[in-house]
Amino acid sequence: MRVLLVEDDEPVAESLRRGLLRYGFAVAWVTTGSAALSHDDPYDVVLLDLGLPDTDGLDVCKALRGRGDVPIIVISARSDETDRVVGLELGADDYVSKPFGVREVIARIRAVMRRAQPRTSAETGPDRYGPRLTVDRKAARVRLDGAEVALAPKEYDLLAFLTEEPGALMSREQIMEAVWDANWFGPTKTLDVHVAALRRKLTGAITIEAVRGVGFRLEIVKGDGGGRSGGDGTS
Repeated sequence: MRVLLVEDDEPVAESLRRGLLRYGFAVAWVTTGSAALSHDDPYDVVLLDLGLPDTDGLDVCKALRGRGDVPIIVISARSDETDRVVGLELGADDYVSKPFGVREVIARIRAVMRRAQPRTSAETGPDRYGPRLTVDRKAARVRLDGAEVALAPKEYDLLAFLTEEPGALMSREQIMEAVWDANWFGPTKTLDVHVAALRRKLTGAITIEAVRGVGFRLEIVKGDGGGRSGGDGTS
C-alpha cells in the first residue's frame, strides 16, 4: 500500500516512515503543503500533518479532497476539538493526535481503507482461513470442517472483521466502531462476550488473543493445506 506522508517534523516523520516500512507500506515523504499538492506519483492514503511550514494543513486537506476520494488521515499535535471537527468536515477520513504509536496509525489506515475499498462482486466467494475455516461473506455463512456454524449476527460481523487482517492487532475502539456503530456509547464488555463465543465455537481453527489495554489479535491455526485463498470452502 502506498502512503503519502506530509510531515515537516523530521524525527516524527522518520519514526513513522520506518514503522510503516516494517509493516510493508511504501512511503513517499514530503515536508510542505505545496509539495503534497504537486506530488505526481500515485498513492492510496494520505497522512497529513496540520502544522506545515508553508500553509495550513486544513487547506491542504480541502484541496486534496477536492481532487478525489483518496483517504486522508490527519495527524496533528493540535488537540482542540474544533480543529478535529473542521478537519473531518473538510474531508478527512480520520484524525490521530500526537503523540501516537505506529500501530495505532496502521490500524487507522486499515480501517479507512476497508471503508474506502468495499469488496467487489468478483471477491465475494467464500474465503478459506487455514485448513478448517471458511467465511462466505456474500451469504454471511461460516463453516468449520465443512459444517455450518451457527453464529449470532454480531458474532458473524466480528469474525468477518477480524479475519480481514489476520494477525493484526485491532484496538477495542476500532472493533466497536466497525462491528457495532461509530456512535456506540454502551459498555464494551459486550465485545468480550462475543470474543468468548467465537473462541468457543471455532476452537482449533482460530485463536483470538487479548492484548491488555489495547484490543484483540486473531490468528489462524494453520496445518496441512492452511492459508487463505478464495474459492469454495466445503471440500
